[in-house]
Amino acid sequence: MVDAMPENSTTPSSSKSSGKLRIAQLIRPHWKALTIALLAVLGVTLTDIIEPWPIKIVVDNLLQSKKLPVWLGGFVSGLFGHDKLAILNFAVAAVAVIAVLGAVSDYVETYMTNSVSQWVAHDLRRTLYSHIQRLSLTEYDKTRTGDLISRVTSDIDAIQDFINSALLGIMISGFTLLGMIGVMLYFNWRFTLIALSVTPGLFLVVFYFTRRIKKSSRAVRKKESELLSIVEEVLTSIRVVKAFAREDYEERRFASQSRDNVETALQARSIKAKLSPVVEVIVALGTCLVLWYGARLVLAGQLSTGLLIVFLMYLGKMYKPMRDLSKMTDTVSKATVGYERIQEVLEIESRVRDLPSARKAPRLKGQIEFEHVSFSYDENNPVLKDISFKIEPGQVAAVVGPSGTGKTTIISLIPRFYDPRTGQVRIDGKDIRQFTMKSLREQISFVLQDTLLFRAPIWENIAYGKPDASRAEIIQAAQVANAHEFIEKMPEGYDTMLGERGVTLSGGQRQRIAIARAVIRDTPILVLDEPTSGLDAASEDAVIEALERLMKNRTTVLIAHHLGTIRHADIIFVVNDSELVEQGTHEALLAKNGVYAELYRLQTPEEAKITAA
Repeated sequence: MVDAMPENSTTPSSSKSSGKLRIAQLIRPHWKALTIALLAVLGVTLTDIIEPWPIKIVVDNLLQSKKLPVWLGGFVSGLFGHDKLAILNFAVAAVAVIAVLGAVSDYVETYMTNSVSQWVAHDLRRTLYSHIQRLSLTEYDKTRTGDLISRVTSDIDAIQDFINSALLGIMISGFTLLGMIGVMLYFNWRFTLIALSVTPGLFLVVFYFTRRIKKSSRAVRKKESELLSIVEEVLTSIRVVKAFAREDYEERRFASQSRDNVETALQARSIKAKLSPVVEVIVALGTCLVLWYGARLVLAGQLSTGLLIVFLMYLGKMYKPMRDLSKMTDTVSKATVGYERIQEVLEIESRVRDLPSARKAPRLKGQIEFEHVSFSYDENNPVLKDISFKIEPGQVAAVVGPSGTGKTTIISLIPRFYDPRTGQVRIDGKDIRQFTMKSLREQISFVLQDTLLFRAPIWENIAYGKPDASRAEIIQAAQVANAHEFIEKMPEGYDTMLGERGVTLSGGQRQRIAIARAVIRDTPILVLDEPTSGLDAASEDAVIEALERLMKNRTTVLIAHHLGTIRHADIIFVVNDSELVEQGTHEALLAKNGVYAELYRLQTPEEAKITAA
C-alpha cells in the first residue's frame, strides 16, 4: 500500500497566507494517492457493470440452452469443459472473481480517499490557522472567537467529509451510470430511453432541493458558530459569572441560543427529508415503466429473459447512484458552505502587514519617536490626535491620563499591533514599517496588566519568548524577577504544570513569571501596562523590585494609573481627550499645576497638602 501522505507535506498556500484557495491546491500534493484511488474507482465501476452478466449466462445459456458467443464459448470450454455444468461452474467462478475484485477495489478506494481527506483537512487547518495567526488585532476586534473556532473545526470537517464520502463517490456513480447506459443502449436503445425517461425529472428535483439545502446549511452553520461563541465567552469569563452569581442567566442564554440552533437545524432537516421520498417515488415510476415494457418485449420474443434480468438489475444499480447523488446533496452543500466560510477568512487582508520592501531590523538602540500620529478604531471616534514625542535610548517614559484617553493605544502602536492612520512611529530614526513585524517584535518585551500564562510547565512559560533558553538562563531570569523562591517551593519546581491562563498562581506570582519571561528575551525596548495593578502591598514590592532590575539599561514605556509609582521616570507624557497635553518630569509637571498635578492631588491628597504647605 502506498502511503497517502507525501514525505514533506506542506500547506497549499505556503507561499502566501491569503487569497483565493482552490480545491485543486488542496488535492494536488496528494495526486499519487488519488491516482491509486481513481484506478480503484474504475475497478468498482467495472464490477458494478459486469455483476449481472453471470446471472444472464445462467438464465439464457444454461436454463434456456442458448449458445454462448464464440469467443466466450472457447474460453469456457478451455477452462471448465463442454457440458452445461461447465457453464454453471464458469458463472459461479465469475461471481466470485467479480466479488473479490469489487471488494479489493472498494477497500483501496475507501482507504486512499480517507487518507487523502485526513491530510487535506490537516493542510487546510494549518493554512487557515496560519492566516488567522497573522491577522492584525483590528480583524480580531471585529470577529467573535467562537466563529473562528467553528471555521477551523466544523467547516473543515465538512470539507473532509465531502472528500471522504462524496468526491470519488460522485465519480463512481457517474462512471457507473455512463457504463450501464452505454451497455443498455447497445442492446436495446428504445428500452434504454424508457428506463431513462424519469431521469430529467429526477435531476430537476435534486437541483431544486440542492439550492434550498445549501441555504439552510449556511443558516445552521451560522447558528452553530453563535452557540460556540457563547460557550467560549462564558468559559473564559467563568470567574466573573460566578462572582456575580449569573449561572442561571447564562444557562437561560445558552438554552435560548441552543433552542434557536435546534429550530434552524430542524428546518434544514425538513428540507433534506423531503428529497429522499420524492426521489424514491420517481425511481419507482421508472421501475414500473421498465418492468411493463420489458415484460412485453420478452413475451413478443424481442428480448431474452436473461437480458431483461440484466436490464432490471442495471435499473436498480442505475437508480442507486441517482439516489446516492441525491443523498450526497447534503454533504456537498455542507462542504460548499464550509469552503465559502473558510474562503471568507482567507480573503481577509490584514490591515497591518509587512510591506514588500520591509527588511529585518538590526539590533535596536531604543530611541522611540511619534511624529504627528493620529489613530482611530473606526472613522467616527478618534483615539489619538496629532501625538508627537520622543523617548531617548535607555529612558523610562511613563504615559498617564484619565481612563479611555488612548494610553494603551500608544503602546500598541510601538510593536505595530495597529498602524496609525496618519503620522509615523519611528525607532532609531527609522519608520517601523520599514522593518518586518517579526524582527521588530523580537526586540520588544511586554509585561501587561492582564498577564496570560499558558497551560504548560513554569519553565516553558518563562522561556516562551526564547524557546532555546537553557535551564540556567531560565533560573537566572526567575531570580531577577523575584520568582525563583516561590517556584522552588512548588510541588515540582520549574516543572510544575500551570492551570489554564495561570489560574493556579496568585496575581503577584503571575506577574513575576511574566517579568521573568521579559528578562529572558533581553530586548532593548520594554513595554509595561500597569504591571502592579491589583496586587497586595507585599506582591507589589516584589514586582516593583523585579521591574527596577528589568528596566535597567532599557528603553521603557510604562502606562501608570497609580502616579506614585512613576516619580522617578525620566519623562512623563500626559494624555487627555486623545491629545498629548503635557510632558516633563514629575517635579516639573507638579510645578506646572495642570492635568498631571490635578490627577496627582486626587490620588494622594495628604501628600498634596504637605507639598502645598
